[in-house]
Amino acid sequence: MLVQTKFFKHVILTFACTAYALSAMSQASVVQTVDSVGIMIGQQAHLTIDVTAHKGARIIFPALKPSHYLIPGVELLGISLSDTVSLDNDMIKVSKTYTITSFDEKLYAIPGLKIKIDGKNVEGNTVALKVITMDVDTLHPNQFFPPKDVQSNPFLWSEWSLIFWLSLLVVILSAVGCYLFIRLKQNKPIIRHIRIIKHVPAHQRAMNEIDKIKSEHMNTSENQKEYYTLLTDTLRQYIQERFGFNAMEMTSSEIIFKLQETGDQKMINELRNLFQTADLVKFAKYSTLINENDLNLVNAVNFIDQTKIEDQPTEERIIPKLSKDDVRSKRDRQTAKILLYAISAVVVSIFIYMLYSCYELLL
Repeated sequence: MLVQTKFFKHVILTFACTAYALSAMSQASVVQTVDSVGIMIGQQAHLTIDVTAHKGARIIFPALKPSHYLIPGVELLGISLSDTVSLDNDMIKVSKTYTITSFDEKLYAIPGLKIKIDGKNVEGNTVALKVITMDVDTLHPNQFFPPKDVQSNPFLWSEWSLIFWLSLLVVILSAVGCYLFIRLKQNKPIIRHIRIIKHVPAHQRAMNEIDKIKSEHMNTSENQKEYYTLLTDTLRQYIQERFGFNAMEMTSSEIIFKLQETGDQKMINELRNLFQTADLVKFAKYSTLINENDLNLVNAVNFIDQTKIEDQPTEERIIPKLSKDDVRSKRDRQTAKILLYAISAVVVSIFIYMLYSCYELLL
């Protein structure tokens, strides 16, 4: 009786384990998908296998390696690592992705891969992969070209570094040039206004005064003093401007003596007689005859005519002097202009060199 009881317990335990195993196997599944059902020749597709099983299940994927063929015509390029995700009801999902490709135009049926779960093979579903090719115009073979070689980098820093630094220098110099140009525009140039003074020659001014005296008929007996005063003052002013000594403050004899010292002996005697007659009229109340007045007037005219200087300049240009600030400002403007011209020349030269260098590098 005791033996029968142990036997029935063993049978029940075996049945329970078998039922649990069958239940676990019934929950395990393998799903096989491909990310693209159609690819061009040589393109890649990704075949993903998702295995769902209970935690702790022993899952073994098929031993495949890159360059193997899943089926004839479908080549295996790569295999990703397994990715495990926990699910509800004490289940897990293990995923693995296979990168595949094909070089033959065909519709492939990729059968499900066999995955071992706790020692039992579970097969996934079949997926389709269509490989298509491009239409080739065999009637015009001249339109086909061979594959291009690998192109090297056309730009090397060692070749373009000088152009880069020169460009930076051009930018800096241009900024400095703009600053100088603005300063020159804001700082107005110093303009010195030149005055032109017209000069009447001494002999012409003296002749004008004599003509005025003559026209006013001052040679009458009532006006003799005024007449000789005006006549001698005109001669004194002329002598002072012509010979350069202060005849207005000298006596008649001093004037004659000074003229003799200068070496000019023209009309000295006539001029001496004129001054002596004038002194007698002004200081001794001497009365002259009309013809004597006319003679003295003629002698005065002759003296002026014989001692005058021809071709004297009738205009004088007076250039005002600049102050220290004006001189400094003018010098700064000249320096700024020179710098601006130099910078412009350097920038143009560098720019031409850069264009030539770019042309040489791009050929």
